[in-house]
Order: sequence, then structure tokens, then C-alpha cells
Amino acid sequence: MESLRATGYSLPDAVADLIDNSIAAGARNVWLDFHWSGAGSQVSILDDGCGMSEAELIAAMKVGSKSPRQERDPSDLGRFGLGLKTASISQARAVTVASKVSIASSTDARRWDLDHLATAKDWQLLRLPVAAVGDGAARLAELSHGTLVHWDKLDRLVGDSATDDERARQLFHDGLRAVEDHVAMVFHRFMAPPNPIAIWINGQPIRPWDPFLADEPATQRLSSEALDPRVTVIPYVLPHHSRLPAEIHRVAGGPEGWNAHQGFYVYRNRRLLVAGDWLGLGFVKEEHYKLARIQVDLPNSLDHEWEIDVRKSQARPPLRYRDTLRRVARAVRQRAVDVYRHRGRSIARSAGRSSTFVWTRHIREKKVSYVINRDHPLIQDALKAGTAESRRVRQLLRLIEEYVPIQQIWVDLAEGDEAESVPFESATDREVISLIRALYTAFVRSGLSHLEALERLGRTEAIGERYELIEPALEDLMEETVDE
Repeated sequence: MESLRATGYSLPDAVADLIDNSIAAGARNVWLDFHWSGAGSQVSILDDGCGMSEAELIAAMKVGSKSPRQERDPSDLGRFGLGLKTASISQARAVTVASKVSIASSTDARRWDLDHLATAKDWQLLRLPVAAVGDGAARLAELSHGTLVHWDKLDRLVGDSATDDERARQLFHDGLRAVEDHVAMVFHRFMAPPNPIAIWINGQPIRPWDPFLADEPATQRLSSEALDPRVTVIPYVLPHHSRLPAEIHRVAGGPEGWNAHQGFYVYRNRRLLVAGDWLGLGFVKEEHYKLARIQVDLPNSLDHEWEIDVRKSQARPPLRYRDTLRRVARAVRQRAVDVYRHRGRSIARSAGRSSTFVWTRHIREKKVSYVINRDHPLIQDALKAGTAESRRVRQLLRLIEEYVPIQQIWVDLAEGDEAESVPFESATDREVISLIRALYTAFVRSGLSHLEALERLGRTEAIGERYELIEPALEDLMEETVDE
């Protein structure tokens, strides 16, 4: 039992695993309660599902109560017969489960207490009076049927913290908020019409988080594809943030932010397993692909092939699906980057014809030379430095200008097989964003307003064709500009 605590559950994963049981039991309501009391803090999960008889409850408390090879009901969200126990003891040293199947039946309660097991040195599943289960017992009594899971001795979550330990209390409530975000994401399809399930946390309803913004008119739902009769893929390209209300854009970023949530969303029986990942298919999460999200639906009969783990937090596509998934991902990523860049290019085009170039062409005595534009904002900013430093900058610029390899460039372009490189083609997003911020700072220092600086950025040659990075580089300021 002590070893099973090391299965890697986070608090949100553990709570989600218990909600799986509630949904499988036909619950229409699930109540999550987090009660802070220092070392005496408690967590409970109550549902109005079908409940369990005494014999079923004892069986459910057994470790490995079902074989993973056993055929499951198509709607079953479990697999290993471990979730209730491993999820619970991953967070608490004691877990009590109380359940009843009808208003007329008795309510039975059983408890695993790791401290008791260590003392007794025997597999003693304790029987408890229902009243001792906690505050949830009274609420369970009001239901016709249902199940209550109660955690105490929360050593992983609060340890031996005192009730007035403000930092520990804050961490406890941070955990509560992480659970709320995770549940809203993992079970959003169960909480959506028709026949939605209601999930509550400390008396407040949890609102579902739809990663695909399916109700937004600007969301693009691309053609779905069946990998086989059991696996369906539906690609989405989300709207550019300029086409979303600010609050919807903020929420749509998800618990981890826009970049983290791009990629595939793998669902097993409508329950989310993977929330934004490229599934090891060779793609990297980058800023300009953040609008690409792809839904994949699996049945539970493919658990083994997709390598679903005990925590139901990962999935790996079988080899036979990988080429198709790569093809879908490439198409969606390209569509997403087109949407993402459209706004940046619009900014650039609306800024006027005049551009800020790095090099200028001079002709003197029928000889062509190229000199660095001293009016470029970054050059001006560097030349405003202290006397000695600005003198060195001028000397360096003059040296570069005198030794531009013009003839070699002509030869390379005329005779070579190599294609001409595009400015910043191989630069990382981080490098270009750093340059954009430096340019913006230089514009503002020169006396330009925010909007004027933004317009100048849009016609500054130095950022090449990477206009789409203006917004992430100056995200907070861009939101103000779009509002204006």
C-alpha cells in the first residue's frame, strides 16, 4: 500500500479518477469539498450515482479489484481496478468510502488507514459508523442513493501544518483551484448539453472548458477523418484573438496557457486524457501554431494499443495511425499559422508605404555602395550612448560598410545552386521577440506613442516576415491597442 502511493498522481489527477467512478455509476451531480483545518484538513467527493451494496463496497476497496484484461462496458471509464485506492492514498494516509443503493437500504462505510495497517501488520479493512465519515455523511443521508469518498491525514497536501499557517493554507487553496481547472477541462463534454452532469466545488458550480471554442463563429472546424471505424479525428483552428472578447480569449488559453495547449486532445469515452500534445510525432510547440487543436476520440477497447496508463493522463498512438496523424497535424498547423499571421500582416500593411530599412544604397562616381541606415531606430539608440561607446559603434559600422562582400554575393546568386535566405528564416521565436522588444523600446525613447511605435514596427525591415510575433512580444500592450 505504501508503494502504491508512488504511482505519480497529482491532486487534480487523483480527484479526476474518483469522478470517473461517479460518472460510471450514473451520477448526475458530483460535489467536491475541500475543508482547511491545518493537519486536520479534509477532502470529500460525494455523488448521487447508483451506490454500492456492502458486498460491492468491500470488493471495490480491494486493490486490483478488476483485471485490466477483463472486457468492460463500452461506457466504463475505469480499467485497472486501482483508481479509487491508488488515487486516494496518493494524497492521504486514510480513505473512507460510504455508500448506499436506495433510500431504504443501510449505508455502509469502509476505511483503509495506512497507519493502522503498519501497526496491525495485516490487511484489515476497517468498518466505520457512517456518522464518523465526516460532514459529507449528513448530505449522503439526504440522497436516495450515492457514494461518498472521504480523505483525511492529508500528509502529501498539508503535512503537519498548523491551522494558522498562512503559506500552507494558500497552497491548499491553490490545489483547490488546480482541481477546478483540471475538472473543467477533463470532463467538459460530460458537463455540456445534452444531459449535462453538474460538478460542484465548495458549493460553486464548475463551468466546463471547451478547448475548441466550438460555439464561436470564427472557429474553423475542418473535415473530420476516421482512422478506422473506432477512432475519429476532428481538427479545429481557433480564432485570432482580435476576433474574440478579451475574457473568452483569456479563458480559452486553458490552465497552462495558449502555447501549452496546442496539439492533439485525446478522449477516451468523451473523457479527456491528453490536453494538447503533439504525441511524439515530430512537431514542436511554437507560438505561431498555438491556434491548432485536434480532437481524437477512442473507445476503451483500445486502451492497450494506445498505452493508456493507470492515471489516465497519457496516450501514445499505435504505429499504424502515426502517418495519418502527422498528415492531419501538418495541414492543421499550416491553417493555424495562416490565421495567426493574418493579423500581424494586417498591422504591417495598414502602417503605410514608408518602411524602415537597415541598408541604404548609394551611388557615387558610378560606383555602388551600401551603407547602414543611421536613422534606423536601433542604430540611433546605440549612437545615443556615451561618447566613447558611440564612437566605437560608428567605427564598427564604417568597418562593416567598407567590407560588404558585394562581388561574392553577385557570384553566389548568379552561379550558385543555393537559394537566397530570408531574413530571420532560421532565427528562433525568442530571438525575434527580443529584437521586437528592443525596437519598440527604441521607438518609445524617441518620443513615439504606443500606437505610433506599433505602426513603425509593422514597417521595419529588421523583423523580416515575422510580423506575427509583434503581438506575443508586446501582448499586454497589444490588447490595449486592439481595444482602442
